[in-house]
Amino acid sequence: MKIAVAGGTGAVGTHLADVARKHGHDVTVLTRSTGFDLTDRRGLAAKLADVDVVIDVTSISTRSGKKSERFFGTVTTNLISAEQEAGVSHHMALSIVGSDRAPFGYYAGKRIQERLVSSSGSSWTILRTTQFHEFAQQLYKQVMLGPINLVPTMISQPVAAQEVAIRLVALAEAGPTGRATDLAGTEVHRMVDMVKAYARATGGRGPIWEIPLPGKFGEAMRKGTLTASPAADLGTQTYGQWIDQLSHRTSEEP
Repeated sequence: MKIAVAGGTGAVGTHLADVARKHGHDVTVLTRSTGFDLTDRRGLAAKLADVDVVIDVTSISTRSGKKSERFFGTVTTNLISAEQEAGVSHHMALSIVGSDRAPFGYYAGKRIQERLVSSSGSSWTILRTTQFHEFAQQLYKQVMLGPINLVPTMISQPVAAQEVAIRLVALAEAGPTGRATDLAGTEVHRMVDMVKAYARATGGRGPIWEIPLPGKFGEAMRKGTLTASPAADLGTQTYGQWIDQLSHRTSEEP
C-alpha cells in the first residue's frame, strides 16, 4: 500500500512513518521539510498520484481558535481536493477526544477538520485520541512567570504516540471506517503532576505551579472533558513507563 503521511515529522508522524514502513508500505512524507507546505495546494495532486491513503496528522502550535480553524480548514480542504483529483481512495485524520464537547482554542480547528472530512464525499476515517505522553513535554517551560513554570489545571488521560501510530496503520490497512473507536491511555492524571514528573526525569529545575485557565475551555480542561468515555479502547504504556524510558535515555546521554 502507498501511504502519504501529512505531518510526518511530528510527534505521531515520525512513529507513523516508521510503523508503516515496517509493515511493508511505501511511505511519502508531506511536510515543509520535504518540500510541501500543505497550506498551498500547488503540486499536491501530482505528489499524490498512485497513493492509496492519506493520513493527516498535521498540527499547529497555537491557542487561537481562529488560527487553528484557518490552518486545519486550509490543510484539510487542500488535501481532500488534491486527493479527489489524484484518485486517492481513503482519507484519514487524527483528531482529539473531547474536541466536539470543547471546541475552543486549538480544538476549534479540529472541529472544522472533522466537519470537512465527514462531508467531503470521499471515503474517510477519523480517529480521536487523548493527549500524548509528549504533551507534558510540550507544556514544560512553555509559559513562564520569571523562574516559575505555569501549567494549566487539566485532567488528562495520556496515550503513547507510538500506540496511536500503530492504530492508524491498522485502520489504514482495514479500509475506510468513518468514526473509529476512540483511543486513550490507561490512567488519568493531573497535568501538573505529569509536567513535574517530566521535569524530574530530565533534570529540570524551578517551581511548577498549576493555574486554572479562564473561560469554557479552561472549565472543560478542569472537569475532565478531554478524557475518554468507557467505550474507548485503551493503550498499554502508562505515563510512568514512558517517564522511566525517558529518564533512562537521559541518564545515558554524555
